[in-house]
Amino acid sequence: MAKLMERLFTWMDDAAESRTRDIAHRAGRRSFLQKAGWALVGGAVLPMLPYDNSNGVAYARGLGEPDELPEDCEYWRYCSLHGSLCSQCGGSVTQCPPGTQPSKVAWVGTCRNPNDDKDYLVSYNDCCGKGGGCGDGCSRQEGDRPGYLMGLASESSWCQANDNKGIHCTVAIVVGLAE
Repeated sequence: MAKLMERLFTWMDDAAESRTRDIAHRAGRRSFLQKAGWALVGGAVLPMLPYDNSNGVAYARGLGEPDELPEDCEYWRYCSLHGSLCSQCGGSVTQCPPGTQPSKVAWVGTCRNPNDDKDYLVSYNDCCGKGGGCGDGCSRQEGDRPGYLMGLASESSWCQANDNKGIHCTVAIVVGLAE
C-alpha cells in the first residue's frame, strides 16, 4: 500500500511539474505582469463607470400625472398598496418621512395608468422605524397572491429585515414600464 501511495504521489508531482513547465514556456513573466496589470486597472476603473442610482426618480411621475398626486387610495399607482400613504405622514409619495427608513426589501406591483393605458411596475417600500400607522390606511391587493408566499403578498411585514421593525407608512415608486 505504501508503494502504491508513493507511486501516486510521484505521478501527481511529475504531472504538476510538467504542467507548470509547459505554462512557463508558453507564457512569460511579462505576459503575467500584463494580465495582472489589466486586472488591477480594471478593478480600479470599474467603480467609476456610470450606473443608475436614482432609484427610479426618472419614473417618479408617470405620464399625465398632476403636479400634486392625489392622496386617494383609488389612484392608479396605489393598485397594490397595503398601508398608510407616506404623503399623509410627513413624507411624500416617493420618500419616507423623517425618523423612518425604507425597508430593505419591497414588493412590486403592476398597475395600469388610465391616462396612457400602459402598465407600470411600482415598487412599494414600507417606511420602518416608528410604530403605528398614520393617516388613512389603503388596502388594495390587486393581483396579490396568498400570504404564505412572502414575496408575492403585500400584507407581509417588510420591515423584518430592518433593525427597527415598526411599520409607519408605505411609499409607491414607479420603477418603469412593464414590458
